[in-house]
Amino acid sequence: MPPVTQALLGLNIIGFALQQLLGPGFMTALALWPPVSAAGPFDNVPFHIWQPITYAFLHGNLMHLTFNMIGLWMLGRDVEHAFGSRRYLQYYMLCVFTAALAQMFVVALLDQPPFPTVGASGGVFGLLLAYGVLFPRRRLMLLFPPIPMQARTFVILYGLLELVLGVTGTQSGVAHFAHLGGLVGGFFLLQYWRRRWPFGHH
Repeated sequence: MPPVTQALLGLNIIGFALQQLLGPGFMTALALWPPVSAAGPFDNVPFHIWQPITYAFLHGNLMHLTFNMIGLWMLGRDVEHAFGSRRYLQYYMLCVFTAALAQMFVVALLDQPPFPTVGASGGVFGLLLAYGVLFPRRRLMLLFPPIPMQARTFVILYGLLELVLGVTGTQSGVAHFAHLGGLVGGFFLLQYWRRRWPFGHH
């Protein structure tokens, strides 16, 4: 397993273990809170500048952690080998950050009460996009139902599903727009690296 993927897996597992050991205070300090809320800017909302990164190393429960780590393990290995470890880390962390920005924007736009967001899903969705771009014809298997499809088809359908679920408010408690934020952040970084729209004319 390449080193950055291995380190990210380890940090996520350690983060979850510390949540269990240190209790709610640890979660409150490192989860992503919106800097504005229905109560007003910074009014009783424990937002800190490190949270758009640290939230991605916490998880709501063991199943949440397990599914994200399976995705990170399955996608991250090949993407890291293709990008190289340094660029791979830059890509993953940018996706985590843009996922946080998307989540904060949507919460502020909808004027929702503040609630914490946790999970590596934004980074994993960014990896899913990169995998679809790098290996478009490789086949991925859905878990439910177990249907194989090309990676690029999988990315497009999953992205559309997240958009529909986010707009309709289906699956309450899931940060669908954070997932989309990871996809969008990954897309623009890939476009920048490849000097394509909107960063070039190729």
